[in-house]
Amino acid sequence: MEEKKSYDNFVARYTIKSSDIVEENKILKATVEQMKTELEKFRKPPLMVCEVSELLEKNAVIRVPNGNNFYVEISHSCRDIKVGDTVLVEQKNLTVLKKIASRKNFNVEKFVIVETPDTTWEQIGGLEDQIREIKEVIELPLKKPKLFEKVGIQPPKGILLYGEPGTGKTLLAKAVAASTNSTFIQIVGSELVQKFIGEGAKLVKEIFELAREKAPSIIFIDELDSLAAKRVDLGTSGEREVQRTFMQLLAEIDGFKHLGMVKVIGCTNRYDILDPAILRPGRLDRLINVPLPNKDGRKSILDIHTKNMSLNKVDFETLINVMDDFSGADIKAACTEAGYCAIRENRNRVDIDDFMFAINKIKNREITESKEFLSMFG
Repeated sequence: MEEKKSYDNFVARYTIKSSDIVEENKILKATVEQMKTELEKFRKPPLMVCEVSELLEKNAVIRVPNGNNFYVEISHSCRDIKVGDTVLVEQKNLTVLKKIASRKNFNVEKFVIVETPDTTWEQIGGLEDQIREIKEVIELPLKKPKLFEKVGIQPPKGILLYGEPGTGKTLLAKAVAASTNSTFIQIVGSELVQKFIGEGAKLVKEIFELAREKAPSIIFIDELDSLAAKRVDLGTSGEREVQRTFMQLLAEIDGFKHLGMVKVIGCTNRYDILDPAILRPGRLDRLINVPLPNKDGRKSILDIHTKNMSLNKVDFETLINVMDDFSGADIKAACTEAGYCAIRENRNRVDIDDFMFAINKIKNREITESKEFLSMFG
């Protein structure tokens, strides 16, 4: 009896150990297989992402990331390839192996700001003439396109806003986008110039494609002078790439298809260095100067920015005279700084001394900056 009991215990212990070993073996096998799979991934060479430029029978011309073109073969497993598709190629002989999802508008989403502004015409002061012109050239064609069809004319494709910094050029562009309920696509001209050959031109093309998809839309190009400066024959690769991008911009504005419900607004502080090609009739031919505000303009801007401020009795006439040569941005900064003066002294109302302190601070800053600029040139 004792011998049978001992035998049963031995069998039970052995059975438990055997099941543990089997389970452990399964885990080890799975781990080894996973490690083999990972090892194969490390051994496999990376594939290059390219774009199909041209199809020739069973072969293709592809553009590699550095801008060079190569005539390559297409794998039998890769079908339905079209011009413009994004493909994966083997790095050694550049054979096309697989088609992947298009990267269309990838760069656009990275480099532009797409929004629907809420700026209104009432938030802009001292620019009545400029607002009237923009309404005629941009707002009216977007709101009443059939009116131009009846008259039998094509409205201007775009305008150029030029003037001193801080005078309200961007505000004007945002206000017309809001008034027409248009998509506002904002980009800085310098960001259109890319490192590799052809990338800047491609980005310009994709921006206009995006604008057509989201029409009605307004393309606002800030610092246009960084892209559209007068062309010179320097011969450097960087200068040639800027010119390629600029020529693509001109081609998109001209276009085989009319821009229709897409308008272009350029903005610059250096109108004097722009290439005449961008300003000729049919392109950005409406030139709108946005100057520093005059006395009435300063009063209008001051009223806008002090409308929601808690003020003691403040002589606006004195402030307007003291703020001679102030831009709209300077006036806004003076109002903000005057509010800070009251906050620092734990007051909830702003008086004229706060405004005078803020105005003097801004003027002294401008004097300091001009001295530093002059010292750079001896």
